Amino acid sequence: MRRIILIALGVLILVAAFFWARSIANVEKKIEEAPEKILKTVFVDTVQNTKIPIIVPATGTLMAKNRLEIYAEVEGLFLNSSRDFKPGQQYNRGELLLQINSSEYEASVQSARSNLYNLITAMMPDLRLDYPESFQKWQRYLSDFDIKKTTPPLPEARNEQEKYFITGRNITTTYFDIKNREERLTKFNIRAPFAGILTEALVTKGSLIRPGQKLGEFINPEVFEMEVAVPKNFIDFLETGKTVQLSSIDKTKEYQGMISRINARIDQNTQTVKVFVTVKGENIREGMFLEARLEAREENNAYQIARKLIVNESQIYFVNDDKLQLLDVELVYSTDKEVVVKGIPDNTVILREVLPGAFEGQPVIINDSSNQITN
Repeated sequence: MRRIILIALGVLILVAAFFWARSIANVEKKIEEAPEKILKTVFVDTVQNTKIPIIVPATGTLMAKNRLEIYAEVEGLFLNSSRDFKPGQQYNRGELLLQINSSEYEASVQSARSNLYNLITAMMPDLRLDYPESFQKWQRYLSDFDIKKTTPPLPEARNEQEKYFITGRNITTTYFDIKNREERLTKFNIRAPFAGILTEALVTKGSLIRPGQKLGEFINPEVFEMEVAVPKNFIDFLETGKTVQLSSIDKTKEYQGMISRINARIDQNTQTVKVFVTVKGENIREGMFLEARLEAREENNAYQIARKLIVNESQIYFVNDDKLQLLDVELVYSTDKEVVVKGIPDNTVILREVLPGAFEGQPVIINDSSNQITN
């Protein structure tokens, strides 16, 4: 009985081991065969080559086209302004921005005028004897002379002899010295050259102003200019007067500008050229950061795809007989998001989205809901 029991147990163990080994083999076979049955679904586009406009994006900061940095050329106390001299204050053209105390200098100008008056008066007796035909016009000049008003031009000499006579009395030299002083006297009153807004004020009433001191900044808030850097390869396709589309960085506001100037020099470090775009419009302020879209040229027989679809720097995946294949393309222009390429035959089915782990020859299934977009 003992031998029979042992033999029976051995047979049972062998049978159990056989079935257990067979089940393991079936599991491994299923695991090995499973990947062959998994096919990835891809989204595709059908290529139709067209004429693609090359848009060069650029960013820049708006600056007022008409701006004035106010500096003092004379010394004195800040007396007055036609309006409150503070940032944000508007001034009309010709209004007084700053009035600097000029009483001391004005007294010196009047003294110089008085000196000229005395020189002419002392000359009159000799003039009456030597050049009687010119006496009346100089007499009228003296009659109209006022040391509190701007010095009028000297009467013209009738001939060279009279001119030498007047010059020899030091009248001409004194006259031009006065005109120089009068010109400097005008610099004590600084007026707005155009209608605008004071954006910076560095002095207040009663401040002592010195020559060369910056007093503030004044701008015209209606016309602005934006400087952008454009790659030198596209500069030949840009011209002054061309319309430029601009937008805020968050794409919430759109503006329209115009190329006003193009620099003739290429920056050696960046190999770009400075382009200046003039912008007008409402709700525009100096210092705004905008994005410009410059139309450089149009590329014929080209197609535009997402930059992330480029593999190996110059290839893309396309679907042929339900398998992925690589195609060499020519990159015409690229941005941080999109690429314009050439060399894709029409009606080629290419990937629209990146397929992780893709490889050439990989079987795929095209998603039936893919939109066959034609660029």
